[in-house]
Amino acid sequence: MAEDDYGFRWGHSALIADFDFGAAGGRLRLARPGDPKPPPTELPLADLTLTGAGPGWSGTRFGGTALGPRLRYRGHRATYGDGWHHLAVRLQAPEQRLTVVVEYSSPDGVPVLRSRLRVHQDGDGPVTVRAAGSLLLGGLPSPDVLDVRRARNDWLAECRWYAEPLRESVPDIGRDVHEHDSGARLRSTSRGSWPTDGHLAMGALTDRTDGRSWLWQIESSAGWAWDAGEVAGHTYLALGGPTADDHGVRAVLEPGVRPFATEYAALALGDDFDDALAAMTAYRRRVRRPHPDHEQLPVVFNDYMNTLMGDPTTARLLPLIDAAAAAGAEYFCVDAGWYDDTADGGWWDGVGAWEPSAGRFPGGIGEVLGRIRERGMVPGLWLEPEVVGVRSPVAEQLPPDAFLRHADGTRVTEQGRHQLDLTHPAARAHLDETVDRIVGEWGVGYLKLDYNITTSAPGLLDHTRAWRAWLTSVLDRHPGLVIENCASGGMRMDGASTSVTQLQSTSDQQDPVRYPPIAAAAPTAVPPEQGAVWAYPQPEFTDAEIDFTVGTALLGRVHLSGHLDRMTERQLGLVRAALETYKKIRADLPGAVPFWPLGLPGWTDEWIALGLRVPVGGATYVSVWRRGGEGEISFPLRHLAEPDGVRAEVLHPAAGVPGARVEWDEGAGALRVRLPEAPAMVVVRIG
Repeated sequence: MAEDDYGFRWGHSALIADFDFGAAGGRLRLARPGDPKPPPTELPLADLTLTGAGPGWSGTRFGGTALGPRLRYRGHRATYGDGWHHLAVRLQAPEQRLTVVVEYSSPDGVPVLRSRLRVHQDGDGPVTVRAAGSLLLGGLPSPDVLDVRRARNDWLAECRWYAEPLRESVPDIGRDVHEHDSGARLRSTSRGSWPTDGHLAMGALTDRTDGRSWLWQIESSAGWAWDAGEVAGHTYLALGGPTADDHGVRAVLEPGVRPFATEYAALALGDDFDDALAAMTAYRRRVRRPHPDHEQLPVVFNDYMNTLMGDPTTARLLPLIDAAAAAGAEYFCVDAGWYDDTADGGWWDGVGAWEPSAGRFPGGIGEVLGRIRERGMVPGLWLEPEVVGVRSPVAEQLPPDAFLRHADGTRVTEQGRHQLDLTHPAARAHLDETVDRIVGEWGVGYLKLDYNITTSAPGLLDHTRAWRAWLTSVLDRHPGLVIENCASGGMRMDGASTSVTQLQSTSDQQDPVRYPPIAAAAPTAVPPEQGAVWAYPQPEFTDAEIDFTVGTALLGRVHLSGHLDRMTERQLGLVRAALETYKKIRADLPGAVPFWPLGLPGWTDEWIALGLRVPVGGATYVSVWRRGGEGEISFPLRHLAEPDGVRAEVLHPAAGVPGARVEWDEGAGALRVRLPEAPAMVVVRIG
């Protein structure tokens, strides 16, 4: 770290941060070695709004608050350990009697900056924080040359990226005439306790003149917001967690109590979007909780999707268990319904006790779990731990304040379910007893944790932090346990959740032809070794449809389902061959970097391609789907610097596709794929 009379430089071989601490609040310029030097910025290091201290002028944009420019630099401290560079910059607002500490960190060799604020009350009266940004960065190129990328994320239609010029949202108002910046900005926010319902908690800016990209994620399970606007001819970016105006979240700071900390935000720099995403993928692997599952990548069979659909019984499960084992599954998860002992199947508003149904399992659920183990697989169960049905006895057994409540004191109730508040010891004790019984006594090694309601209740931020702390405590007690994060598919696919859980559900999409754009874009949100993709072949499918359906999952985490027990031996052999291929390549996935040779997929694209390249001389894998259109396509693989001697090998389908042709064009440095029928897909290894 270099320091002089005007500021200091902090960073490492992949990231440079220059700070001007002579200015009010300090100022930050961020770049990579070799990048053009960013221009000076007029923005402070931190911006926050309090009750009584809001915007710096009439308007609603976050950048440019009344308090931010009045923050004064009071010192900084840099440390290094465990491969991470850390920096804490202390700022003060004397008239507000506040101290703000901006905490930066970055993994060695990775061009990603992680940031959050801690706000301390130094006075003798309460202060209410209405919004506090996690990262504020100015001095980016003009909105004239920037495109902004976002990803719509809806139930059954996740990870749909799209781009638009930033200037469309931030018009040039003639700053020279008005002597003022525009109040316009592009703002994106989440809604409710599904943080990725509507959009992923991500975004990117890309410079059209040279391709440089700034890609971010906001690591919050309770809500988020970001702004991109213009200050003095340059673009600013403000990233943060939930706010009072957008999410009803505010923090009241009392003298002598612990400070308020914002959610983390992370910003990756790259030569283009794929390069920035590669950096973000490396960062996600560094920041998450270590677990053997990230390296082993076992095949999980789940009985739900297009199969038992929440109606499991011993009679239905036993033949399915045998077939899944024969196909090559290594985990078997019994999904929703295993606790349902109602005559009409009306278990939705009665969940919470998590005891097995005697009617569904006359010999006890131990018979089913034992059969799974006998067939060489690890047993798993589905849970929705954060909810308690209104008809469940647990709703009355737990104290009232073990549930989230509205401002008037009434319990949060959505779709016949109450929402637990895991900051309360009774709520945690109830779930600890449940998990320790299921995992410790029953021997379950996999939990699919679902979440099928959404709310914007007070206390949500503290609950979600307590939820992640509870998950951490569960994994501390049961280190071999594998946890899948699900919320009606991908509605809680945020970086905070995926840093704790081992797998992330990508969708509930039941149509195999509509799944490819989700599967191909999922590595933008989660590393490929964590992204669970359904593969649900059916006995009524043709051989080509089976190959297509299972093949879609082969560059992610295979979530096998389907009525394998009703398949012919030939059909089961196709599934088995696909899983054998997966087991041969899965060791490469935890270190692979995703890329998109045809660009990020559109929802209706006829041709889709996802690539994974293994760094330092490793192989390149490409999944190519055809859902319509012309029967042939060609695309370059630019990372192959020496295309001579490169060979393309079709890994899946094992028996090939009738009439298909896959070849490497050395002259063009491109892969050429011909698939005469649609839908069809291939997985290709190039090296």
